[in-house]
Amino acid sequence: MRLNKTSTALLLASLAAAAGAIAPSAALAQQTNATNEQVVVPEVDRRDVRKPRYPSNDFSIGLFGGTYGTQNFGSSLVGGIKLGYHITEDFFVEAAYAQTKVSDEAFRQILPGGVFADQTEKLSYYNLSGGWNVLPGEVFIGRNRALASQLYLIAGVGSTSFVDQNRQTINFGFGYRVFLTDHAALQLDARDHIYSLDILGKRQSTQNLELTFGFAYFF
Repeated sequence: MRLNKTSTALLLASLAAAAGAIAPSAALAQQTNATNEQVVVPEVDRRDVRKPRYPSNDFSIGLFGGTYGTQNFGSSLVGGIKLGYHITEDFFVEAAYAQTKVSDEAFRQILPGGVFADQTEKLSYYNLSGGWNVLPGEVFIGRNRALASQLYLIAGVGSTSFVDQNRQTINFGFGYRVFLTDHAALQLDARDHIYSLDILGKRQSTQNLELTFGFAYFF
């Protein structure tokens, strides 16, 4: 009889130990399941969002005017138009067309009838040039305002029409651009146009300096 009581006690103790071991595992499983359950289910409809299109401002068009110094014939007013395309922030290409009137008044004081058939002759040119923005910076106006600016080098080829002669022309120089807004800028350019002429009886290469000021619109 004592043996049976001892066996029963051992059996009850084993069952209690097993129940104690199972209880923490069940509690842990319940806690894990509760954590994995999503508390809030979103009910927001998916909508398509269109990205805004910002202007690139890669193209520019502008007018310019200034002085054109024709070798042997003095300086005269010049005016023209420019169209540019900005490939990157550093490099751009530009096409230009301009006209001026050249006078042989100085020669008429020495030679009867002068050099030209008329006292003034039209000179026009067009060219295609490449530019490099070498020094971006800022121009400060007062204490609280600054405008973006660019110093650039430019060179290209084209043609000059003068006294019924069309001559291949090389131009090079530099310019300075100040942005008034994202779309508008003021430009100052200095160029040297090199081409050959034989108006005075001998073909020679001429250096023709040009200084212009203009306005450009970017779009």
